[in-house]
Amino acid sequence: MYRYQNPVIGGFHPDPSVCRVGDDYYLVCSSFEYFPGLPIFHSKDLVHWEQIGNVLDRQEQLPLPFPGAKASGGLYAPTIRHHDGRYWVINTNIDGGGNFVVTAERPEGPWSDPVWIDLEGIDPDLAWEEDGTCWCAFSGPAGGINLARIDPVEGEVLEGPFATWSGSGLKYPEAPHLYRIGDWWYLLIAEGGTERGHSVSIARSRSPRGPWEGAPANPLLSHSGTARSIQNTGHGDLVEAPDGGWWMVLLGVRPRGFTPDVHVLGRETFLTPVEWDPDGWPVVAPVPETHPAPGGAWHPVEQPAPRDDFDAPELAPHWISPFARPAGSWSLGERPGWLTLTATGPTLDRPGYTFVGRRQQHHDCRAAVLIDPGTGRGGLAVRLDEAHHYALEAGNGAVAVVARIGPLRQTVATLPVPSGPLTLTVAIRTSDLVPASPELTDGGTTGPDTLAFWLGDPDAPEARLLAELDGRYLSTEVACGFTGRVIGMYATEGTVAFDRFDYRPAPAPAP
Repeated sequence: MYRYQNPVIGGFHPDPSVCRVGDDYYLVCSSFEYFPGLPIFHSKDLVHWEQIGNVLDRQEQLPLPFPGAKASGGLYAPTIRHHDGRYWVINTNIDGGGNFVVTAERPEGPWSDPVWIDLEGIDPDLAWEEDGTCWCAFSGPAGGINLARIDPVEGEVLEGPFATWSGSGLKYPEAPHLYRIGDWWYLLIAEGGTERGHSVSIARSRSPRGPWEGAPANPLLSHSGTARSIQNTGHGDLVEAPDGGWWMVLLGVRPRGFTPDVHVLGRETFLTPVEWDPDGWPVVAPVPETHPAPGGAWHPVEQPAPRDDFDAPELAPHWISPFARPAGSWSLGERPGWLTLTATGPTLDRPGYTFVGRRQQHHDCRAAVLIDPGTGRGGLAVRLDEAHHYALEAGNGAVAVVARIGPLRQTVATLPVPSGPLTLTVAIRTSDLVPASPELTDGGTTGPDTLAFWLGDPDAPEARLLAELDGRYLSTEVACGFTGRVIGMYATEGTVAFDRFDYRPAPAPAP
């Protein structure tokens, strides 16, 4: 019997929403301040997912005004549905326009420009009645779940909004999804906040207009107060498999380190089975680390190559940039076989810089670039936001490790280097951690991981270790916000060229 391992999409892929069309599943996630926005994935088995694009891949689709846009702003909590032969995604851009709908004939796009909807709130959802009536459930500005009848083509609000069921009494009822299953309408929501108290609850009614009856076993799912390795479980979406089985995709985190534990990869996408009790209520299993796969069919997909030599005419869809990626800031043709980045800002400490990166998806991993700084300045950075990042920087005849932690910015180490291409590497490990301070003896480490910055390949005898830094300062619990680590290339002066980027998971240490 095949078993899958959670998460099914690792790294910063929160707020998953899923729909099935025939034997195919499509899933979208929040992307917050990053461009392109809303990664979209395809799967045949709910386990193996391949990113086939981004819903918002044109800058005009994704207004993140500068100045004004901020880390953990941008795109919140999308919903994807298939109706009347088209794919629909509804979403909120909290930094530029509010709620909107985009559509496409094919899930890989192209997707339309946004149709804006005059509804104040976040986490919108779409559901249709058999006569074509379209309902939008969303989390209202005063808290609680609201419902409105809309025309999603024109963006018009036809009725409402009006209050519906808002959970079992926990804080922040949000992330509603409305379904017609059998003779009932079900309203699935998240509540309890997106931290350790996160949970999933459900109500049902004979009509979308209510009245609503909460499930007697609410919350359906919560890992709060447990010792499970997966925490913050919530923000789920239900899907029925072709064999009649039911599943939930949802977000969760994998915290590490000394109490109170921290997570560094962001909120990830998990999968858990769903059963139905005799009274017609769903029963959701605690999110397993491993579990028998849906159906029994097994459809592995080709994942992105660990090494990108930048020989393709376009950047792969997993490459993202904070806020924007202006046309003049990057090129794959200026120096064939290289990605050239031209500085649009002088520092990573304020929005407006040039950065192209990918999500960190494994706790133990290594990322390396071959960089030619020329007369410019740039390098390899691990980013949470403008106030929380580590960088290995080349320029002006030297390499340096720079740490930005809240209000503090410090150059940790420098080393003179000759001109020409250099290999820069960050190796992230969860064993043999650096101590929180030199005074602490064995057992005094508190971080979830250690980030080691190297000039060269760490496995080569000539490589030089410049610094090792505690990873907890690049965690959500320290930085706050909704995102996870992104590892990428940047330029903050002149034009900098990168011949390759190599990201590989490392074997986890033995327990």
